Amino acid sequence: MMVTTTLRQRLSDLFRADRAPAGYRPGVTLAHLRRNLGLATLEVDGVAFEIIERTESQLLMHLVLTEFVLRLPAATEGSASYEVHHSGAIRRNSIRVRCRSGNPALGRELQAQLLADTTLFQALMPLDFKRLRIDLHDRQWCVRLEHMGGSEVVNRLPAFRRYIALSPPQRTHLLQTLKGLQRLLSSF
Repeated sequence: MMVTTTLRQRLSDLFRADRAPAGYRPGVTLAHLRRNLGLATLEVDGVAFEIIERTESQLLMHLVLTEFVLRLPAATEGSASYEVHHSGAIRRNSIRVRCRSGNPALGRELQAQLLADTTLFQALMPLDFKRLRIDLHDRQWCVRLEHMGGSEVVNRLPAFRRYIALSPPQRTHLLQTLKGLQRLLSSF
């Protein structure tokens, strides 16, 4: 009985979510991404954003992912959370907003505005993002965009490390999307 408990505890310690993966180098992926973006500051045309690094552990490997975070004042009160996705089974054909919590009518209005804003829609359609989440809390919007580029894959067996760069077109679409979301959410 004691051996089983000890083994269970060791396995639990090994796969703890709050523990940094072996080989993780905090800030290295962010440095690669900052050089890749080619920006002196994290601001484009008056839109200030931040980049947050997080890890995702897999068996014998981990990913270092980056999220672009945009915080804006909101005219709307309440609390809500929305996820933005491309729609279409084989090819991207539109943008969908899914209400995770809060006011579904606000989510429908957000989707209608995303589709009506031609510049933002044209930036979002080719953008290769993994997650795009828009949260409303305490009269503040928080946009979290996780792009597929700007990340690092670290494998332990065989040992390798690879930074996945943002291509120049993806960089342009990403920055246009951040500007467009800032413009769009300022009206909510």
